[in-house]
Amino acid sequence: MNDSRTTVAIIGPGNIGTDLMCKVLESEDLSLAFVVGRNPKSRGLAIAKERGVETSADGIDFLQAHSDAYDIVFDATDAYAHVEHNAFFSASGKFAVDLTPACIGMACVPSVNLVDVAGQQNVSLITCGGQASVPLVHALRQVTQQIDYLEVVSTIAAASAGIATRENLNNYLMTTERALSRFSAANAVKAILNINPAEPGVSMQTTIYAYAKFGDFSEIEDAIGMAVASVQEYVPGFQIVLAPVLDAGRITVSVTVQGSGHYLPIYAGNLDIINCAAVAVAKHRGRLTRSIQS
Repeated sequence: MNDSRTTVAIIGPGNIGTDLMCKVLESEDLSLAFVVGRNPKSRGLAIAKERGVETSADGIDFLQAHSDAYDIVFDATDAYAHVEHNAFFSASGKFAVDLTPACIGMACVPSVNLVDVAGQQNVSLITCGGQASVPLVHALRQVTQQIDYLEVVSTIAAASAGIATRENLNNYLMTTERALSRFSAANAVKAILNINPAEPGVSMQTTIYAYAKFGDFSEIEDAIGMAVASVQEYVPGFQIVLAPVLDAGRITVSVTVQGSGHYLPIYAGNLDIINCAAVAVAKHRGRLTRSIQS
């Protein structure tokens, strides 16, 4: 393994895994060992081969046979497969970054609780909607006495919603709502995902509606602004499109995410934000490991 970089493997060469591969290849802190999947005709595996990355269509069996060749594994398959995969990851002591809504590891949003990855074996990146909304609802929690009701509506382009996303919709909603409850302490939460078939594709947009008890509304405005700036440190395309407004007791704020265009169209911000979060987690974990070893 490279002594100066953290070696990672990716399982799941679909759109999200292929875009993640591009980000890892550009990183100065991460080294990519393998991209593996289950379909030898996968376009993602073909692209990985073109980039000079070792590939395999043997999926988890390949990772088991080559477990000494990587430090961290990104799982970009689906929620049900990840549960099975993590049995091996856990038994072999592999740090797993879960990009599916399996929700079996510690929920992590880098701008909120990145330091908590220390000592964890499995980190859940929740969902794309969770990555976009949790920083804002966490900020809202800090400057309100109580959040009575919280609703998060995310809209993504149909072309950026792959098979796994569509098959895991119930997991998506459940996992997002669980994270919203944890990070907001709201009395009631609701998550909604809209898949928009419009052409050209629309950029990911997430809107938060909240009823809360608070004092000075300017504190909410400031807290949201700081939360957005914090996310922008690792997701450059994260932007406010509707600054916090108060109408009839309801707080509304909306953000959009544009992708980097590494592999997917820039409107696929839903995939970009979770991949940026994955890279941020892996970099942090790598730094922790190197500091311990030194």
